[in-house]
Amino acid sequence: NDALNAKNYAVAFEKYSEYLKLTNNQDSVTAYNCGVCADNIKKYKEAADYFDIAIKKNYNLANAYIGKSAAYRDMKNNQEYIATLTEGIKAVPGNATIEKLYAIYYLKEGQKFQQAGNIEKAEENYKHATDVTSKKWKTDALYSLGVLFYNNGAKADAAFKKAVDYLGEAVTLSPNRTEIKQMQDQVKAMIK
Repeated sequence: NDALNAKNYAVAFEKYSEYLKLTNNQDSVTAYNCGVCADNIKKYKEAADYFDIAIKKNYNLANAYIGKSAAYRDMKNNQEYIATLTEGIKAVPGNATIEKLYAIYYLKEGQKFQQAGNIEKAEENYKHATDVTSKKWKTDALYSLGVLFYNNGAKADAAFKKAVDYLGEAVTLSPNRTEIKQMQDQVKAMIK
């Protein structure tokens, strides 16, 4: 603990992991602290494993999920990163940080597919971002969906209709966001 308090993460990691081996990983607080230390010394696989012990023991749940997801992000393992955040959303409903990380991931994925011209995959990702309870992130996702179909609207009136629907949901959720209402009005004007 002294090493951790002194931010000597390498020594703290060594001592904590030694202690956890001797106690068969029974101490959830130490496992969590060991995860923090592992993350700070860039031992991301170990960090994920120790945060997982804390999760299984229901200790400091939100931060353990955030730590575990960050370790996977740092390992560039997107599949485990988003799986951990998805688990975290279910285990700690409404946690602002977990929801933010989850929504941002799917918004960025949606943008990537949108730029590549893959409307279906962009829509799928933006829809995932609406799974959160946060009004801000849900509104951003609905706005992105509306803009996606507006931009694609020249190809089909059905896309305009979808854009109006998504933008309508976004307006209902955040009526004070004037850019959304303006976009909805523009789209409605385009429908024949």
